[in-house]
Amino acid sequence: MTAPATGATIFGCSGTALTPAERAFFRDADPFGFILFARNVDTPDQLRRLTADLRDAVGRDAPILVDQEGGRVQRLRAPHWREWLPPLDQVQAAGAMAGQIMALRSRIMAAELRAVGIDANCAPCADLALPETHPFLQNRCYAGDPARVAEIARAVADGLLAGGVLPVIKHLPGHGRSTADTHHDLPTVTVSAETLRDTDFAPFRALNDLPMAMTAHIVFAAHDADHPATQSAAMIRVIRDEIGFSGLLMTDDLNMQALAGTLSDRTARSIAAGCDIALHCKGDMAEMQAVAAAAGRMGPATADRAASALLRRRDPAPADLAALAAEFAALTGLAA
Repeated sequence: MTAPATGATIFGCSGTALTPAERAFFRDADPFGFILFARNVDTPDQLRRLTADLRDAVGRDAPILVDQEGGRVQRLRAPHWREWLPPLDQVQAAGAMAGQIMALRSRIMAAELRAVGIDANCAPCADLALPETHPFLQNRCYAGDPARVAEIARAVADGLLAGGVLPVIKHLPGHGRSTADTHHDLPTVTVSAETLRDTDFAPFRALNDLPMAMTAHIVFAAHDADHPATQSAAMIRVIRDEIGFSGLLMTDDLNMQALAGTLSDRTARSIAAGCDIALHCKGDMAEMQAVAAAAGRMGPATADRAASALLRRRDPAPADLAALAAEFAALTGLAA
């Protein structure tokens, strides 16, 4: 399967409407897709206009991503959209019904996202929630047991796909042992390769058929003591060969301070290591220009993976949103 090669990038934008400069830049840079943040969100009508304008700028049905996990990491919020518990809180409250409840919750989320033109969600988070997991991540996870994480992450992914939204599994190959916030620092994980294989990597191996994934800006010393996974050819080989992920692999945000060097350096190192897509979220024009120049256009293998991922983007399965919300409320005792 061969697809036209777009830019090997996903970009944010600066506000609630495209500027003329952004429109011109996106036309020329032709990013694979876009990602939205709270700064881009006001009302449903505004968001529908923005997502339509982003696609119009590149002249195709580009994927538009968001981080809609629930809890702190939720870009679409009340009063126009539902508020959700942090994932770990929801899972712990649900007990044995967590898979069913998280699938239902994700299906409702997907309906809200598709209604405003968003068709990819940066979830599920298949990282392990461990005692040492940094607070910036811990309650975004599902559990500490790899099999339990895999079960719930699969339910989340299935709910999103049923709603016509592509899941982006994160953070490959596993962020749970990080004791630092990668927005500010570069963590190093020192456990053995065998421990990583049997624990942190296991949920991702169980979900290696998902269409898209995001890397972790973490050093795994057992495999490469010098480079974070995003910029490590050794770790990308682990992701591809040991974990078996064959889908489209994007970096986590290149502006995070776990990475060193200029944005051009960060981008070039990530693409050279084997990442397919450079993710830049800030919406700063000069920075986007630097990332676009360093990332270049997709090679044939990346274009094929991108095309395969987009084939998984389907029209939502028929569903009654009010009935789904009522079912969620009945199962959880919480309004949806």
